[in-house]
Amino acid sequence: MNAPAARTVVRVDFGAERPQRRDCAPTGRVPRVVRLLASAHRIDSMIRNGELDDLAEAARRQNLTRARVTQITNLLLLAPRIHEAILGLPLAANGADPITERKLRPIVAEPDWKRQAKMWREINV
Repeated sequence: MNAPAARTVVRVDFGAERPQRRDCAPTGRVPRVVRLLASAHRIDSMIRNGELDDLAEAARRQNLTRARVTQITNLLLLAPRIHEAILGLPLAANGADPITERKLRPIVAEPDWKRQAKMWREINV
């Protein structure tokens, strides 16, 4: 017959504070303008791939007005560096987002990317 296995005693102090995790993911939410720009790219891709006929169909599927879908997809008219800057915005902690789609409308209306960059710097102080 085999001898019984030795027991290991482990003591746990349930009153001790939990150690702080240093490798936690950052907290906050993705700024709305980042989500809108991603949505604009998705809509554009779906139209190019034939999954959607046009912006009107995108509006119907998302239960939005055609005007709102146009505002969202107009974000694609921004200079590539502004796209990168928007997609690189930090997570928002509390309160209103510092950059909104509404603030970007005058920049979107500017066709010159150099002027767009100047306007972006002015609102992104």
